[in-house]
Amino acid sequence: MKTHPFTLLILLFLTSLLALPAQARQIELSAKLGTPVVEAGRAHKTFLKISLTGFELSGLEERTAANVALVLDESGSMTGKKLEEAKEAALLAVDLLNEDDILSIISYDSHVKVLVPATRVADKTDIRRAIRDMKAGGQTALFAGVSKGAREIRKFIDKERVNRIILLSDGQANVGPSTTTELGELGMSLGKEGISVTTIGLGAGYNEDLMANLAGYSDGNHAFVENPEDLVKIFNYEFGDVLSVVAQDLLIRIEFEDGIRPLRILGRNGEIIGREVTTRMNQLYSDQEKYLLLEVEVPEGMADQTREIARVTVSYQNMANRKQEDVHDKVTVSYSTSEDEVERSRNREVVTTATKQVANEISKQALKLRDEGKREEAQSLLNSSADFVRSQGAILGGEEKEQLEAFSAEVESEADAITLDEDWDKTRKSIRAKQYRQDTQQNY
Repeated sequence: MKTHPFTLLILLFLTSLLALPAQARQIELSAKLGTPVVEAGRAHKTFLKISLTGFELSGLEERTAANVALVLDESGSMTGKKLEEAKEAALLAVDLLNEDDILSIISYDSHVKVLVPATRVADKTDIRRAIRDMKAGGQTALFAGVSKGAREIRKFIDKERVNRIILLSDGQANVGPSTTTELGELGMSLGKEGISVTTIGLGAGYNEDLMANLAGYSDGNHAFVENPEDLVKIFNYEFGDVLSVVAQDLLIRIEFEDGIRPLRILGRNGEIIGREVTTRMNQLYSDQEKYLLLEVEVPEGMADQTREIARVTVSYQNMANRKQEDVHDKVTVSYSTSEDEVERSRNREVVTTATKQVANEISKQALKLRDEGKREEAQSLLNSSADFVRSQGAILGGEEKEQLEAFSAEVESEADAITLDEDWDKTRKSIRAKQYRQDTQQNY
């Protein structure tokens, strides 16, 4: 059988891991304020970034075994090239998995069919045959398809495996539960079981809010694929993530000291109860940074005073040694009467991240206004956001200025597009996917 070039790329990447030197096998935690030194004598609002970075895999033998359910749309709208490219992408997945991995394949139209029950990927011949025999027809029972995929995952669910549903759809869910809320609740329930759902929307006919909610509440990936020819590439990226998980079931706890107020979480779902903030992430990939961004209020303090404001604990399952581990960090703030000292202390990386994330929140507000028919208001909001991003870049200078100027240009393009009717379905999906990537630090 001919090996797809994308398969070769992934295999070469994984093989290269063999050459990496042995190193500490623990995720890296870093907690930093955007303004670690603030002006004395008054309260301040600032941003706290909690960064988690996955360690490098040192060899193929360390790769965590996967338990994957492919849930593939074969409704009538998938007829032709869409279905053929979906088959190619599924065949790529089969090529990338080995006999230690578990795979199930579910197809859905008006009804749900288990083409391949959850099984070890030993004899790939029957699996490939089941994929090639798929035929399009019927409506879109998306909820039932994901639910059936979850049932197959549960047959072998294991905290020492990567448990992942990969959903492909090109249309609206129109059989069974079909609202954004219902699919979001399904995603939340699966996330609590340790099952993440990646959603891949194909073409301009699917509900991007529904698909993003399903992925977001389970901490999966979400992608908008305009052209069927790109499905193989997206599946390649997705399995690059699946095959490089180094930590799972991450619980982040931030305990603030008296007088420190956590105001809001940007981008991610989480809870603020009094002075404690908690959130979860289902997985962290090799060499990937994910973060939690908080806006906090720091009370006034005296010149030359330094005080601890928060303690951070992250508990997680280390997939290299199969142990439950904790990492810790603490955050302090200092007070000064020197404007120069305050400015010199500014953490440029945190400020850049916060600027992009604030702009992303504004993008969500603008999209809501556009949905309400308030196009000019949406455009004005985005143009103001672009100006804000550019001004922050001017303050920071250097590489950060270049980054933020490029980001500002993207926001301006979004402002230009948001008032237009032409290709709006495609444009909205592109905007929504971009928002999702920014929120979750998705690799692709």
